[in-house]
Amino acid sequence: MLTTIREIQVPVLALILLGACAAKLMRAVRNSSISAGLGPTELFPRRLRRPAAVVVCLSEVSLGTALILTAGRLGANGWAEAVRLGTALLFGVAVCGLVELREHRPDLGCGCFGDLSVRPVSARTIARACLLAAAALVSVGTPELRLPPPGPAAVADLGILLTELLLVALLSPEVGEALMRLGYSEPCEVREADGRRALTALYRSRLWRQYSHLISSDVPADMWRELCWWYVVYPVHGGQRTGEQHGSGQQGAGQASAIVFAVQVKPHRPAIRSALAGPQAAGTPPPAGLRRWEPTTPLRSAAL
Repeated sequence: MLTTIREIQVPVLALILLGACAAKLMRAVRNSSISAGLGPTELFPRRLRRPAAVVVCLSEVSLGTALILTAGRLGANGWAEAVRLGTALLFGVAVCGLVELREHRPDLGCGCFGDLSVRPVSARTIARACLLAAAALVSVGTPELRLPPPGPAAVADLGILLTELLLVALLSPEVGEALMRLGYSEPCEVREADGRRALTALYRSRLWRQYSHLISSDVPADMWRELCWWYVVYPVHGGQRTGEQHGSGQQGAGQASAIVFAVQVKPHRPAIRSALAGPQAAGTPPPAGLRRWEPTTPLRSAAL
């Protein structure tokens, strides 16, 4: 059984390292910064935080991949032992970094798994790093890994693997954070949304293709967000932009007509509506399928 426990450490460590690197990269893409919230890197001077974050991510993905590759025949001639010792060294450095972070910046999370590692460093987080460092040391010297034969041996190996993963999960504050996020749906009224995404969805929609020939400008005359909708206003051929100044110095809102598109604040397949704003010439019906819409308040400009 001890031999089985030692052998199982290799896939467990590879899974954790690759998962941690993937979570960090997702956070970096979301924040457009590789050094955003990577825990111990905050202890470095500002000019060194980005290089330190890059070194951490490269170390994780390199060691995680090397653990898998050297688990078989490629691990001969001491390559497997070198990779596993390097993994133990990485987790040992992580333990020291987490202790320093808890001492000097107790308000920061460890950043081990990107956005999920937002809670301050606790004894559980440090204990997990110690456990993984010990697991890497234990795996040194194990022979080439092979799949267990079908039968009781395979069931026993699977039980040991699940037990270790459960132990790691109990030491991981990120599990609770992940469960909270899975059970929480952020209301669209407070959800962050980029106006450029709304415009992209609008330009791809059937309504845009249907009514784009009526529009007299390449850019919106106005755009704003209200609760769960983006509102985009375009002037129509034959009319002036809503709120355009005339030579007399008075507003020309009553003389103008425009198409108003409403785009739902939703990441995928947002609902899109359209309406005609402003009075039309007497006896001229609106274009087929386009509803009239009279705003109760003046259109308000807003930056994208």
